Amino acid sequence: MAERGQRTARPFLEGMRDGIPIALGYFAVAFSLGIAARNAGLDAWQAFVASALNLASAGEYAGFSAIAANAGYLEVATVTLITNARYFLMGASLAQRFDPEESTVNRIGVGYGITDEIFGIAIARPIPLVPAYSFGAIAISMPAWATGTALGVIAGNALPANVVAALSVSLFGMFLAIIMPEARRNRVVLACVAVGFAASFVFSRLVLFTAAWTPGTRTIVLTLVIAGIAALVAPISDGPDAEGEGVDDGR
Repeated sequence: MAERGQRTARPFLEGMRDGIPIALGYFAVAFSLGIAARNAGLDAWQAFVASALNLASAGEYAGFSAIAANAGYLEVATVTLITNARYFLMGASLAQRFDPEESTVNRIGVGYGITDEIFGIAIARPIPLVPAYSFGAIAISMPAWATGTALGVIAGNALPANVVAALSVSLFGMFLAIIMPEARRNRVVLACVAVGFAASFVFSRLVLFTAAWTPGTRTIVLTLVIAGIAALVAPISDGPDAEGEGVDDGR
């Protein structure tokens, strides 16, 4: 039992160590996300719980935007599910790296804490992947993410309106930082981004049929349609050279 505890303790501490820079980045980003939560009418505790349970900037922002637009529960759940769908793939990838005898509880626990950054450091670990490493990274990054969101709400309630508006813009800068590197590398992604921006504007302003849709409904429809068309036009093969196949990355 003691030996097993030692084997678990070391990966956990290593995960906490590697999670420190992730936690620092999460705190800064979550602060801006808290401004969006505050604008949606959430208080600090509600924002803290939302971030502690979700752990996804894009998914939370989509959810907060839907809440701000007075969307129904089903619409909020759907838009958040679609926005976070990539985590299903990350979870499936990590599951292949566990010991076959790993418990279901540990698998679910790791699945709860999957984010882009935590997945990135976990996937680089040797096989079999020890869940304690991910738990260590989650243990330090999740509180920073949730606390940053709550403090963003508190700051939004205390700061002048013009300062709050300025902080709200920083969240859009974060999303640009996420999508632009991949868009520059991959022309298909760039086209999807451009079409998404244009279609969202057209649907909200020029088309009478879709102008009455809530932002959440437009996001759901555009995501499914644009991603579906891209998958048909430029599929990625399943072969060993799949990375980069099916797309023209301009290189």
